[in-house]
Amino acid sequence: MSNADLIRDHYAANDRGDLDGMLAPFAADIEWTEAAGFPYAGTYIGRDAVAENVFGRIQEEWDDYTVAIDEVVDGGDVVVGIGTYSGTYKRTGRFFAARVAHVWRVAGGEIVAFEQFTDTELVNRALRAPSTSTETQPSS
Repeated sequence: MSNADLIRDHYAANDRGDLDGMLAPFAADIEWTEAAGFPYAGTYIGRDAVAENVFGRIQEEWDDYTVAIDEVVDGGDVVVGIGTYSGTYKRTGRFFAARVAHVWRVAGGEIVAFEQFTDTELVNRALRAPSTSTETQPSS
C-alpha cells in the first residue's frame, strides 16, 4: 500500500463515520496540528488527544460536518489532501463551507504528522451569532 493509499483509507473511514478506522494508521505519537485561528487550533500529540480534542469536539459541536476531499497528491513521504470542509455549527445554526489542504507525513507505514490549512475566518463566522443590529445604508 502506498502512502497516498494510507491517507485515502483514512478519508474513507471518515466518510463511513469509522473513528477506529480513522485512527488506525496514526503513529502512537502522531503530531496533529490544527491551523491557528481554527476553533481547535493547536498541536495534539497521540491518537487519544486527536480523537478527543478534534474529532470528538467536531462530533459534539457541529451538524453534518463534512470533509470532502477532491484530490490526494502523492509526494511519497508527504501526501496532500485538498478539498472542502462544511457543516452547521449547532449553537448558532450557521452553515459554512471552506476549502482545505491537509499535509500528511508518513514514515514506516504510519501517519506521523498532520497539518491543516484552511480559511479560518469562514469557519469562525459560523461560530458567531448573526448580528442583530440594523445596518444603515450610506446616504447618497
